[in-house]
Amino acid sequence: MTDVLFVFGTRPEAIKLAPVIERLRCNSAFRVKVCVTAQHREMLDQVLGIFGIVPDIDLDIMKENQDLFDITTRSLKGIREAIRSCRPEWLFVQGDTTTTFAGALAAFYEKVKIAHVEAGLRSFNRHSPFPEETNRVLTSHLADLHFAPTETARDNLIAERISGESVFVVGNTSIDALFLCLKKLEGKTQDDFPALKSVNFDNKIILVTGHRRESFGRPFEEICHALKAVSREKGIEIVYPVHLNPNVRRPVFDILQGITNVHLIEPLDYASFVWLMNKSYMILTDSGGVQEEAPSLGRPVLVMRDVTERLEGVKAGTAVLVGTDRDRIINEVLKLLGSRSEYDKMAMSVNPYGDGKTSGRIESIVSGLSKNAQ
Repeated sequence: MTDVLFVFGTRPEAIKLAPVIERLRCNSAFRVKVCVTAQHREMLDQVLGIFGIVPDIDLDIMKENQDLFDITTRSLKGIREAIRSCRPEWLFVQGDTTTTFAGALAAFYEKVKIAHVEAGLRSFNRHSPFPEETNRVLTSHLADLHFAPTETARDNLIAERISGESVFVVGNTSIDALFLCLKKLEGKTQDDFPALKSVNFDNKIILVTGHRRESFGRPFEEICHALKAVSREKGIEIVYPVHLNPNVRRPVFDILQGITNVHLIEPLDYASFVWLMNKSYMILTDSGGVQEEAPSLGRPVLVMRDVTERLEGVKAGTAVLVGTDRDRIINEVLKLLGSRSEYDKMAMSVNPYGDGKTSGRIESIVSGLSKNAQ
């Protein structure tokens, strides 16, 4: 039997690893344990409940006003103890968080093999997104097994002299998780989501999310002024689940609070957010995961960042980079609202990120490697 330890700390990591955990737990050849750092406590717990994941080890590192030094050091020491108690053959990490890097570094120090899910994404700007770009580069050079979502991600790894024999293009597990969640949501209506009771779903819904550190300050103000201008259009509703970070909440509430058709709500749990995405007309976001999920729902995405590590969506036509420039955001939103052909061009593009079968491919690859090692 192969012992596997999954380590994660944030909501996106939990979402994207949940399908893999489920697949390996259903395979009697694996003994699976889960360690969470709880880098994002409340948002993480929501996802664990949706997917029925009970952590074997909960480091609960979250402290008020913690910074990257705190997260890194507490995670590293806690994961060390988790590894020593489990002695796994493989440690799985996902994506690009500080927990991801700390998990990979701890496994390297303990001489445990590292599997990196969603490997090879690159913006080629170490400060955008920060610290995620550097986290994923460092994790790649520690990992033994790389599950790349696309050929582009694979090429990025090969260009960094990562052995091609350790890289597998499998798609993105976010699409697996999305499809699992959509099944759970069948039959749900607006009445099942109290946070959305004031939204008029007879209008076109513009869903907004934003949280990136590099947009704190003036860029977030520009985004909010753009949304305020767009709100004057008839027949639309802007729904903005506002991130808990005060650097986000301050400009959002200062500029947008009190506008009738702008709904500033608390962050949604994953299931509620998927339901809302599915009911939206378009999405404005700086989130990586939303760039992957929305195309599977046929929803155009305007990416409020200057660079993205997910250029496949831009090239496929499912997403447009609009940055944080007020006029650019306004113009692109109005284009999609005013032109059905422009809208359909994006909505009907093929999602380049996955088909919902990624976790099965990962299971097969790890199974094969485990058998060969015996």
